[in-house]
Amino acid sequence: MKAKGSVFSPIIAGCMNWGDWGVNLTVNQVCRLIDGCLDIGVSTFDHADIYGHYTTESLFGNAIQKKTSLRDKIKLVTKCGIKLVTPNRPTNKIISYDTSKEYILSSVEQSLQNLKTEYIDLLLIHRPSPLMNPQEIAEAFTKLKDSGKVLSFGVSNFTTTQFEMLDSFIDLITNQVEVSPLCLSPFVDGVLDQCMLKKIKPMAYSVMAGGKLFSNHLDDRGTRVNKVLRELSEKYNATLGQILISWIIKHPSGIIPIVGSTKIDRIRLAVDALKITITDEEWFMIWEASEGKPVP
Repeated sequence: MKAKGSVFSPIIAGCMNWGDWGVNLTVNQVCRLIDGCLDIGVSTFDHADIYGHYTTESLFGNAIQKKTSLRDKIKLVTKCGIKLVTPNRPTNKIISYDTSKEYILSSVEQSLQNLKTEYIDLLLIHRPSPLMNPQEIAEAFTKLKDSGKVLSFGVSNFTTTQFEMLDSFIDLITNQVEVSPLCLSPFVDGVLDQCMLKKIKPMAYSVMAGGKLFSNHLDDRGTRVNKVLRELSEKYNATLGQILISWIIKHPSGIIPIVGSTKIDRIRLAVDALKITITDEEWFMIWEASEGKPVP
């Protein structure tokens, strides 16, 4: 994925679980994980200011500071706009959204400080706010671009109309949305169609459906999908997760999967899954299993 001089890897490492919301990696472990990702061609790392209750960016930044040669080899994605209730944000009384110019600019300054970097490769508005003013967001984005603090911009979890509204004020290069056999809506609600129309690549999170398809306690829908995944995994000598990645990337919009694992072996499996090409019928086998009925 190319944008504003940046090249994003075909698999993105999701960092949400690297810190307090997950396995609490040490700085040295983060350094090793970044190195491991780079060794297998994963050079893009997905953050959000809120991850780890506003602490995971700093963990990653400390790793960059410890090994400064890493920064030129990686692309950093982060998000802003959600305000969480947490002890290190004592003025936040309820969970809310803030997409004001002032808040975006202050959030980016904090992210730059946390990540120990002079620029962010891609900044996303994390969720659409009912109160968002596209003119204000565009003014903030323009100021950040002109200053060199952010190279490109996008959104996350936006509907097609919300995307169109903001894109009319400032160029957006992606919409990061949830996609999996248990979340089919982007295939039918126009989100992926819009990305193809605008010639931009969507990013997909929760591509493993939060592990729900690998559980020992599957519901009927999960059981149906799991059965098909197992059949295909045997055919392609692949893991269930690799079949899921293959299913995601088959869509012509060029979806870039975000893999949230902290295990380099699992990230490597996701990269290897890029070589697997399931057939159209096999793709629809997974769709039919999810829907519980054939397509019309």
